[in-house]
Amino acid sequence: MFTGIITAVGKISHVQPLEKGLRLTVEAPGLKLGDVALGDSIAHGGVCLTVIAKKKNSYQVDVSRETLDCTVGLDAAGGEVNLEKAMRLSDFIGGHLVSGHVDGVGEVEKFERVGESHELVINAPKNLAKYIARKGSIVVDGVSLTTNRVGGKGGRRFSINLIPHTVEVTTLKRLHPGARVNLEIDLIARYVERMLSAGAA
Repeated sequence: MFTGIITAVGKISHVQPLEKGLRLTVEAPGLKLGDVALGDSIAHGGVCLTVIAKKKNSYQVDVSRETLDCTVGLDAAGGEVNLEKAMRLSDFIGGHLVSGHVDGVGEVEKFERVGESHELVINAPKNLAKYIARKGSIVVDGVSLTTNRVGGKGGRRFSINLIPHTVEVTTLKRLHPGARVNLEIDLIARYVERMLSAGAA
């Protein structure tokens, strides 16, 4: 589990093809790796991956073909990713409960400065629209955010206000219209729907 509070931005320094997937080397000098053991989980742009090798300021993870097919941002050397180590039960939850399992890929419609902040508008996949609520939580490339407005055809468009700190310390600063982003809906919404649909069966 994660909280969606980014602790460092890493860079994919090397991509090694596997039979079905990729092995990534991630340079992460800003992430404290001293307490990271082999087998631990780290979220990369919202995607939970397992550490299989580690050096002082870098580590390796394997990405399956299934994960590559349903996410963005994990297949190119030089790409930057938002990083967060898995939370402990005693940790402070500054964002919201995040699983690290991407539900879909959205497309940025607008990313503009508004005063000291930025307005980010994203079009979500049709199947995720029902889970996105005004003033609700959503994860964008691993970052826990709160929606301001929800609308558009089918309720697929949502807007977010990004404060200067969030823009400064994450990869969201590099977004632009047409960019694709990993989305994870709120865990509570997912389980509520499951309970309702199971009860109606």
